[in-house]
Amino acid sequence: MEKDIQIIPSLLSIDIKNLRKSISSIPSYLKILHLDVMDGHFVDNITFGPHFVKAVRDLTSRDLDCHLMIEKPDRYYDRFIDAGATHISFHIETTVKPFALIKKIKKRKVKAGIVINPETGVDKIIPYLDYIDYVLVMSVHPGFAGQKFLNYTLEKVKRLKDLRGERKYIIQIDGGINDKTGKEAIKAGAQWLVSGSYLFKGDIKKNIKRILNG
Repeated sequence: MEKDIQIIPSLLSIDIKNLRKSISSIPSYLKILHLDVMDGHFVDNITFGPHFVKAVRDLTSRDLDCHLMIEKPDRYYDRFIDAGATHISFHIETTVKPFALIKKIKKRKVKAGIVINPETGVDKIIPYLDYIDYVLVMSVHPGFAGQKFLNYTLEKVKRLKDLRGERKYIIQIDGGINDKTGKEAIKAGAQWLVSGSYLFKGDIKKNIKRILNG
């Protein structure tokens, strides 16, 4: 696997009824699992809560990246950390005190990330880039799996790469990642590629290679 590039499986696309089998089918060299947490308010869909995160934690020692697509993440982030999350990301639109939330997350010895939607400008998160561990660029509109990749979001990835300089944040991208868009995302500067629908359709190991190599 290419240096610094990680494919991160999205558990939104696995067979939840066979959770143990689904988790064990993911190659061990994929060190991070992505969990999309949706509350039915910030986005229309409803998915995982802390109990599901705990169920996954009981089955694996891998890092668990919880993407909080929820209103008022300040109230709930602790529950996901207690359940086993090692990474917490939140949408910049969902809190009036981003600095405070970043500080609280990192105080728990957990990686903190900020998410930007396709319509959210990079300028909105520049004040926080010195303090976060990663930025998640949504390359689809959040809420549902299997959506088509929005090519214009690659400009956000390029801008974040240009802005990084001596900063240490990772650029993550999520939405519509496949053998074609994955290569484009890597070229633009993305380091962590979240994939679900494409990754779990067919042979996972072959699909990983296709994402990395186009």
